[in-house]
Amino acid sequence: MLYPELFRSLERARWSLEDDVPWSSFDPTALSDEQALTVKMNAITEWSALPATEMFLRDNRHDSDFSAFMSIWFYEEQKHALVLMEYLRRFRPDLVPTEDELHAVRFEFDPAPALETLALHFCGEIRLTQWYRRAAEWHTEPVLKQVYGLISQDEGRHGGAYLRYMRQAIERHGDAARAAFAKLGVLMASSGRSGKPLHPTNLHVNQRLFPRDTVQSRLPDPGWLDRWLDGQIRFDEGCERRVVRTMLRSLSALLGESFETVRDLNRYRKSLAGAAAPAASAAPMHA
Repeated sequence: MLYPELFRSLERARWSLEDDVPWSSFDPTALSDEQALTVKMNAITEWSALPATEMFLRDNRHDSDFSAFMSIWFYEEQKHALVLMEYLRRFRPDLVPTEDELHAVRFEFDPAPALETLALHFCGEIRLTQWYRRAAEWHTEPVLKQVYGLISQDEGRHGGAYLRYMRQAIERHGDAARAAFAKLGVLMASSGRSGKPLHPTNLHVNQRLFPRDTVQSRLPDPGWLDRWLDGQIRFDEGCERRVVRTMLRSLSALLGESFETVRDLNRYRKSLAGAAAPAASAAPMHA
């Protein structure tokens, strides 16, 4: 089981809402209305860990180890929402999300292949680590810079934990897992080319609710994410290249190959076409 070791390592790295956030350093002159509004949107987006956890637990009844890890992931992701809301409560109470706004992002996700979903969330954590790192650089208010730095570090550790479960899946399912991970790696590493970097919160996940079946579509401002990335934190092509390099480097180590480009990874994916699908479908999981 991976859960006991992951619990101990993440427990050692855990930060305190009271002791590790320098609340007394708040500088009201360094917080604009525009910046404060992004805090609200990020808080609501982080709250969507709730339906994601419900999905993971529903689709992983066969795997108590991974399900137990969800207790850590859910706790830390909800703490991200909480620290952002606490920031607003202290310094911009007019922007604290309402319970209705939070509840709007709690909706059911359709089932999807387990191994692909695992890879999707791994890639999503890599991307989110960089988004929040960039947000910490963009913000000028010192407390908020520290908060986004703490959250970014958490997301990086979560990506590492998902990678451990991907390695375990290869041991159990062999080429079926390799094929699923390569497929999602190509998708997630290529998404920037279309001008829309993919992340679990902007993917369609409930056919019945389409088009309001992404987390972002259910925010008070559905167009916020694109503006945040492009016009505010300026997550440009250079930033995206760093995300892709991290994905390729991680998948190279995981799969025992060298992927310098997405094209290399795609060639590898094609070489695994026809790998035993039954193992991949044995454990349904969703994005």
